[in-house]
Amino acid sequence: MLTKSDLLKKYDIPAPRYTSYPTVPYWKNNPTTEEWLKSLESNLENPKSEISLYVHIPFCETLCTFCGCNTSITKNHNVEERYVDALLSEVDLYQKNIPILKSKQVRDLHLGGGTPTFLSEKNLERLISGILSNFIQSPNSEFSLEIDPRRTRLSQLELLYKYGFRRISLGIQDFDPHVQRLINRIQPFEITQSITNGARNLGYTSVNFDLIYGLPNQTTKSIQNTMIQTLSLMPDRIAFYSYAHVPWIKPSQRLFTEVDLPGAEQKRELYELGRSILEDNGYIEIGMDHFALKHDKLTIAHKNKTLHRNFMGYSSHKTDIMLGFGTSAISETEDFFFQNIKLELKYRQSLEKKELPNLRGHKLTDSDKLRKKLIIELMTTWEVEVPITLVEDLRNYLSTLEDDKLLIWDKNKLKVTEQGKPFLRIIGTAFDENFRESKKESSLFSKAI
Repeated sequence: MLTKSDLLKKYDIPAPRYTSYPTVPYWKNNPTTEEWLKSLESNLENPKSEISLYVHIPFCETLCTFCGCNTSITKNHNVEERYVDALLSEVDLYQKNIPILKSKQVRDLHLGGGTPTFLSEKNLERLISGILSNFIQSPNSEFSLEIDPRRTRLSQLELLYKYGFRRISLGIQDFDPHVQRLINRIQPFEITQSITNGARNLGYTSVNFDLIYGLPNQTTKSIQNTMIQTLSLMPDRIAFYSYAHVPWIKPSQRLFTEVDLPGAEQKRELYELGRSILEDNGYIEIGMDHFALKHDKLTIAHKNKTLHRNFMGYSSHKTDIMLGFGTSAISETEDFFFQNIKLELKYRQSLEKKELPNLRGHKLTDSDKLRKKLIIELMTTWEVEVPITLVEDLRNYLSTLEDDKLLIWDKNKLKVTEQGKPFLRIIGTAFDENFRESKKESSLFSKAI
């Protein structure tokens, strides 16, 4: 039987994270704007349909060298007003093309980035009030935002609380000062502590911390200290992500070298240490890289098998439609993906011409829809019932992982073993026709471990 070290060496290969299927690099069948709008309107005609809204704010004042997000680095806050103008123009353009939108309930509203709190209180209010004036807020709505504790004022959180925001996600990564210097993100613990406590005092009921393992010069000691400091604040949720090293896509990651990074075995040790500390202190591993306290909605959804996964990560529920506003934002219906232009200038120029800022998209085939469903089920429950027609192919593809005790079959049900959890992304590739046909294109994805 292979040791853990042998398994890590064997399966530390590039693989998608499966926040969508098909994954973005394999999108084809690019829809026209007209096709996208027709699909959206058709999906909205279902009287029970609810929508999620994602708003992308790309601006950051400084560059974090580990970051793989679509960002615009600037200290010039004069960019705010014109960008908010563009966002509201995009919302208005959707409303004019599809009047039925005004009658639909918004279940989720999420501000992502970049740094949403880059915006002033004035522009945040203009943005949120402008969006909500165009939609009906669901009685079960969940409004959330990502924040950089270094760039967030309690007055901003107080304003957003007034509009129904109750969940915040704090970018932390690591509390170790040496690691913070290498990733260009100096963030003393006291800043995080102040914002966390301040948000809770305002009435925010859910706090998430984003942590990363595998960063340059991380050690078991630094992870242990980061977890101890994290536990002193007891966030409701913790995302403990694997660092994705893709400097050929994100050149800023060249500011440190592979020599600074832990190897696959050491990197996994960092995760196992972090996980054991979290689980010893009441956190439940609800999915790949995600933990939550027992009372949290994610944990309850995981237990009830209603957990969902999409471009925003794990969610306690599924909505039929996701509308993305802003640069690079992705929208989704059952039939299509539709992504906006990534460059802020071109995004604004498109809207000035009264055109949706369409970059690319994908029309899902029947096979895509089936495989998407199976992958989401695998990523949210650690098991999946496989259609009989696919079992032989999948068993052949996964035979090596089955031999290595990373999964088991119970008739046509595939179950990930405890030993196999670190290799969930690799197991997921079995359902991925595109990856299997093009797996030589390893530069498209980060390594799975």
